[in-house]
Amino acid sequence: MENSTARAEAARNPPVEIRAGLLARNTILNLVGNVVPLAVGLVTIPYVVRRLGSDGFGILSLGWVLLGYFSLFDLGLGRATTKFVAEALGRGELHRLPSLVWTSLGYQLIFGAVGSVIIGAGVPLLVDHILKVPPQLVHETKVSFWLLAASLPVVLATTALRSVLESAQRFDWVNYVKVPASVSVFLLPAIALGLGFRLPGIILLLVLSRLGATIAYLVLCLKLFPQLRRRFSMEFPTLRPLLMYGGWVTVSGIVSPLLVNVDRFVIGALVSMTAVGFYTAPAEIVGRLTIFPGSLVTTLFPAFSSLEAGGAKERVGRLYGQSVKFLLLTLGPALALLAALAHEILRLWLGNEFALQSTLVLQVMAVGVLLNSLALIPYSLIQGLGRPDVTAKFHLLELPLYIALAWVLVKNLGLPGAALAWTLRMGLDALLLFGAAWRLKLATLQVLKENGVLSGLAATLVVSAAIFLTWRTGLTTLGQATLTIFWLTLFAAVTWAGVLNGQDRAFLLGAAGRLKVAFLGTAGSVER
Repeated sequence: MENSTARAEAARNPPVEIRAGLLARNTILNLVGNVVPLAVGLVTIPYVVRRLGSDGFGILSLGWVLLGYFSLFDLGLGRATTKFVAEALGRGELHRLPSLVWTSLGYQLIFGAVGSVIIGAGVPLLVDHILKVPPQLVHETKVSFWLLAASLPVVLATTALRSVLESAQRFDWVNYVKVPASVSVFLLPAIALGLGFRLPGIILLLVLSRLGATIAYLVLCLKLFPQLRRRFSMEFPTLRPLLMYGGWVTVSGIVSPLLVNVDRFVIGALVSMTAVGFYTAPAEIVGRLTIFPGSLVTTLFPAFSSLEAGGAKERVGRLYGQSVKFLLLTLGPALALLAALAHEILRLWLGNEFALQSTLVLQVMAVGVLLNSLALIPYSLIQGLGRPDVTAKFHLLELPLYIALAWVLVKNLGLPGAALAWTLRMGLDALLLFGAAWRLKLATLQVLKENGVLSGLAATLVVSAAIFLTWRTGLTTLGQATLTIFWLTLFAAVTWAGVLNGQDRAFLLGAAGRLKVAFLGTAGSVER
């Protein structure tokens, strides 16, 4: 009786109302949360390298890598928690939250403890026999890695608790904690070195920082959902669907790094390590551009789950189509300009040799980035609506095909062949994901057409070609820049009048008003 009353009350007053303004704000918050730590890292890393030396910094870098890859030990429970909690919120089933949250958190701690023992036991083998650690740093390295191993339960707990806040679209709270925690990864080593700390002391500070973030997330979860304070419940039956979902997420999590890095190993095997450097530079440039679509899909994933669970399938389709359209309209021209200016960007950044070797690589990969960014939308939709097995199977299918394709193209075309193989793999991935979303009846071609995706694609292709060709003409730089501005202005006018619908235009005007309030302090209310 109590549960039915709670469900009825929650249905009348849903805890999360998915609005376009909320999703846009959360995307911007996530974008800022990703960019700020990178900016801090650019400033502090040179100082840390000088103070630690190349060997010491190499060990610290491995520590950062381990902290990042520790999330694999959660067996996909973090992603599963986001999905199932978002579903419960979408249905107004707040009574399910204690079981979902405490079960996920409890088993994350258990898995983390087991992982800590396994990693800790392997530290001597890793340091003494696998890594080439200078003798004077062997002890410090072992202590540092043991501290990292001990932090695994904390890392997984952080993931679980952050997932709960993401499910409720509280990305403001997430980033209040995430940004300082991420900044501390780069800032604390610099501060610690200034105070005379050695590697173990630096790692200890990083672990304590992660512990502080975990406690902050826990406090925010308890504040957001008082139900968690009233009942503690770890239930094995609740764990089963979480693990079934998370298992397929883990498969993708294991295969994805191979898909990301296999091309560099192929280049190293067939060409040279110097060529790997020429390839990695443009790859890093285009990789940074995925921060924006990544920030968007982090917001969309729980939104898709919550809306579908609440029976709002029409809104799911509209959100899907609009997201594809906005990504296409914003990233398309930007990537065309990047491709057009690739030679100058590489020359100014890394010098003439990199410009000669890497320009075509960057231009080809710019196309792949656009395909990859668009594919993230159906990827999030498919996983958000409960089919992570589909995305995992696609990754398993793509891996051997990509290795073979990369091997053939690198052998025959060199670095441009590697870029072409990567871009073709992105095209296949996008085709499979958009096709799966249509085949599973999650989103149809009609949905894309109704939301202006096809007209947006046509406009983007035309302006991208115009921008690229403009920078191939014999005009002066000022003339090329002026003509580019003209094309972008014309594109904006055509898009506003012929691609965006009334709802899109109202949303953009509202977003502009909210930005005006945020930056100029104009009086008035702001939609949450």
